[in-house]
This record gives sequence, structure tokens and C-alpha cells, in this order.
Amino acid sequence: MGPHPAHRPPRATSAHQIDLLAQVDHLRTLGADFGALHTSVTKLKAEPGSELLAQLAPKIVQIHELFGRTLQRLAALDGSQYTVVPGSRSSLETLSSAAATASLAAADLANAVAENPLEGADFAGGPPVDDDAVRRVRHAEAAPRLAAALADAAHDLDLCATSCLYTASGIIRNLTDHPEHRPPLPHLTPAQHTALEKIAQGGASLSRSLRGGRESVQASDGSTIHAKPFHVLAENRLIRVQGTSLLVRDITITTAGRLALATQKPGRAPTAAPAKVPTAVATGARRR
Repeated sequence: MGPHPAHRPPRATSAHQIDLLAQVDHLRTLGADFGALHTSVTKLKAEPGSELLAQLAPKIVQIHELFGRTLQRLAALDGSQYTVVPGSRSSLETLSSAAATASLAAADLANAVAENPLEGADFAGGPPVDDDAVRRVRHAEAAPRLAAALADAAHDLDLCATSCLYTASGIIRNLTDHPEHRPPLPHLTPAQHTALEKIAQGGASLSRSLRGGRESVQASDGSTIHAKPFHVLAENRLIRVQGTSLLVRDITITTAGRLALATQKPGRAPTAAPAKVPTAVATGARRR
């Protein structure tokens, strides 16, 4: 007789396929945003009053937004083809820790809100007090608690930034160590390879003329990148065009572009052709 249904192991299910290299780009951006928020929190002064409250409120909102983005990245990676890559568990646990730490950072700033003494009238008929003296005492007592809460929040945000960047590096390391799981990349022609190298070295800019809307791409060294290789690189998401200006936009290399440069030489085939990605992974609850 087989095991009782309640004791049967979970069945393997099909892994959902995601763009792992795009996830790395998202994680690096997320890490940079956590880092920027960490820097802004370290600049807050633990001076009690309404001004501090006005500064804390948007910071708490930003942390919750980054917390949500962290959960999105974790949900995308969990159950994807990445989970069968050796070493992936460590990266996933690091990212889940980042989500938990982000919630702690928000709680730290919320504690600062609670510790921050605000001004208001006392109940009518209460004992007479020297308002200025009471205010000074309340502020003096609150200041060290506020400083501790802000320091804790900054520390947690720094950990979040590090964890996101560590996860991104871990994914690349896992794919490098196990090329059979590496996503396929387009084979670069010599012209495309040269253009991509220039963009990798210092970026580039896309300019549009006022008359006729003609576009030109210029590398940081002043040389021109021809339109044909540029558009191929953009279509294959090896580069990213950023900015809202209609006249000049920045061009940077993506994780996919860096991996293409690392695995290919001009005029040669990729160093290792990726094997077919497994389509099934075992899923189950994982204890923290």
C-alpha cells in the first residue's frame, strides 16, 4: 500500500520561465534605491518637533514602496527556473531576509514617530506648568531615543541594499558556474561587439535633432556608434535607453549585455552554449 494521501510528498510542478538577467537589473536598481534612502535617513537630525515628523512620513512611505518591490522580485524568482540552479537557495533566502529587514526599517521610523514629542494644549483645568520648561525636558528625553531609532533604520536600510546587490551577484555567479542554466544570448557581430564594449566602458548618449528628428548615438569617448548595431543591441535588450528628455537620453549596458561580452569574443561563437533549461522543479514550504 502507498503512503496515506496526507503524507505524500508534494508533486513537482512546472517552473515558470522568467528573464533572469532582467531580474538582476531590477535587483541592482532596487539595491541602489535602498542605498539612496539609507543615505537620506542618515542625514536626518534627531531634533524633536513637527519638522522631524514632516521628514519621517515620506521616508516611511518610500520604505514600504521598496518593501513591495522586494516582494515582487522574490515572488518572480520563487518557483521559476532559477530554483533548479545550484546555489539558488542562498540567494533566495538573502532576498527574503531583505524583505524582512525593510519592514524592520519602517518600524524603526514608526517608533521615531511615536517617540517624537509634538506640541499641543493640555487639558483645561490641569495644574499650571511652565510650558517652556516642560517642552525642554520632553525634547531632551526624546532626543536620544529618536537618534537610536534613526540609526537603527539607517542600519537596516544599508543591510537591504547589500542584500539586494548580493542576490544580484549570486544569480550571475550561479549562472556563470553552471552555464547549462544560462539563458541564450544573441551572437554578436564584430560591429555589435565593438559598440557594446564602448557602451560598457562609459555609457553613451542618444541625441535627436530639433529639425527632422534625426537620431545619433555617441559613446563617452566621443566616437559615433552606428545606427544598425545600436538598434540590434537595443532590440535584444543588451543595452538600456533611459531618460525622459526628447533631445538627449542616456544609454547603459544591461546585465545581459555584460554577460554577452564576458562569454563572447569578436567574431567567435559564445564560449558555452546553454543547455535546455529544466521545466520542472520541486516546490514546497520552506522554513525560515
